Amino acid sequence: MDRELTVADFDYELPSDLIAQHPLPDRAASRLLHVERDRLTDLAFTDLERLVAPGELLVFNDTKVIKARLLGRKPTGGKVEVLVERIVEPRRALALVRTSHTPKPGQAFVFGDRDPVTATVLGREQDFFVLAFDGEVFAALERHGHVPLPPYIAHPDDAQDAARYQTVYAARPGAVAAPTAGLHFTQPLLERLRARGVEFAHVTLHVGAGTFQPVRVERIRDHVMHSEWYEIAPAAADAINRALAEGRRVTAVGTTSLRALESAAIDAPDGVRVQSGARETQLFVVPGFRFRVVDRLITNFHLPRSTLLMLVSAFAGIERIRSAYAHAIAQRYRFFSYGDAMLLERGS
Repeated sequence: MDRELTVADFDYELPSDLIAQHPLPDRAASRLLHVERDRLTDLAFTDLERLVAPGELLVFNDTKVIKARLLGRKPTGGKVEVLVERIVEPRRALALVRTSHTPKPGQAFVFGDRDPVTATVLGREQDFFVLAFDGEVFAALERHGHVPLPPYIAHPDDAQDAARYQTVYAARPGAVAAPTAGLHFTQPLLERLRARGVEFAHVTLHVGAGTFQPVRVERIRDHVMHSEWYEIAPAAADAINRALAEGRRVTAVGTTSLRALESAAIDAPDGVRVQSGARETQLFVVPGFRFRVVDRLITNFHLPRSTLLMLVSAFAGIERIRSAYAHAIAQRYRFFSYGDAMLLERGS
């Protein structure tokens, strides 16, 4: 495509009844659309067992969703909603704040009736407010927080969401949105894959509230990606680098795993490698991006005009993704966080 890409190039019409509002009773009962060159194959997610070869490396994001949404009040009685983006110190956090008037430094919010917690606005950093809590932020979220369901899920969070908006391998608290491609995996499925000779590695990328923010510019090159923290442990980097050196396929489970891997990629004398360590990434993957680590991507279906739809279009090809999404709509796949999945082969 010779002309400059705009957000309109990543738009599509989705019937609202295809937006999955609840998870299926069985995590692994989702459907899987395999997108391979110009072939689209309708499968079950459990068919992944025969699609992933012995020796292939699956890379999972082991971040754990925290109860990041707080519903509270001002001392004057006005309502306030806070979505914690990141805990920067034990008693300090960056957050999106929704209230009737833009809060100023010194404004206090109270959360909970029994054993209440108070947070005070210290200032602002771009879209986020700096909040100081009168106790540890993690403890406050555990007492009074809600599961930060995406805006397109219409029901209030409940006990089912607390269990199911979380992967079975979640280990490191810090995300405000689930790495949704991983929601389809069950422990029995993971065990069967491991028994087949599939290798696993885990990275951590704490998904931020920016994942819900719309692209507000027309030309995609003008968009500034939100920053997210990720870490690749030395053992994980070693496993990934062995697979790269031996020419074995690396499959990212989710766009967050892909962003961590491609953010950590470096050119070494003996080929591409990933660096271990903890860093921030603002990697914005759009068509034309050169993928250096990931060969295949397991992912859910993404919102129109979103950076994630741009990422999968870069990975598999714009026209291929358009065809796949049109097919998925016609075949009534379930969309978004609680929806069905795709297995994408990297476009040539």
